[in-house]
Parts: sequence; structure tokens; C-alpha cells
Amino acid sequence: MTQQGAALQNYNNELVKCIEDLCQKREELCQQIQQEEEEKQRLQNEVRQLTEKLARVNENLARKIASRNEFDRTIAETEAAYLKILESSQTLLSVLKREAGNLTKATASDQKSSGGKDS
Repeated sequence: MTQQGAALQNYNNELVKCIEDLCQKREELCQQIQQEEEEKQRLQNEVRQLTEKLARVNENLARKIASRNEFDRTIAETEAAYLKILESSQTLLSVLKREAGNLTKATASDQKSSGGKDS
């Protein structure tokens, strides 16, 4: 029976060693899980912060695009009004030149008919 007792003791020792190994592996796994949960929490915080930052950037961008569109509209209206002023100035100049020419002709005719004498 001593052999059976020794065999039983060997089995018991191996069983205890296997249980200890399993417990050690479990503990290592628990540490890995804890590290990954901390990493997950850190990443979730980063994602939240980046999402908030993206929202702020999108809001600023939308405001700036709206301002740029307003600038574009104002510039286009101003350029159109300026072109109308240029056209009106050109028309006014043409009318003024024509009238000045007519006045010059009329004055020259008056001077010829009066003999070039001033009254």
C-alpha cells in the first residue's frame, strides 16, 4: 500500500501544482483584463474629447462659411452696383461731350453771325 500511498501523494502534488498554475494564469489574465479596461476607458475619454472638439470645429466652420458667403454676396452686389455707376458715368460723359459740342457749334455760329464781336 505504500506504493499506492506514494502514487496518491504524487497525484495530489501534481493536482495541487496544476491548480496553482491555473490560479497563476487566471491572475495574469485578470491583470491583462484590468490593463485593457483602463486602456478602453482612456480611449473612450479621448474619443469623447475628440468628438466634442470636432463639434466645436464644425460649428466654427459653419459660421465662417456663412460669413464667407455673406462676403461673396456683398462683393457681388457691390461689383454690380459699381458696373452700373461706370455705365452711367460713361453715358453721362457721352451726353456731356455731345452737349459741349452742340454749345461750341452754337457759340461759333453766333460769333460768325455777329461778326465776331462781343456784345
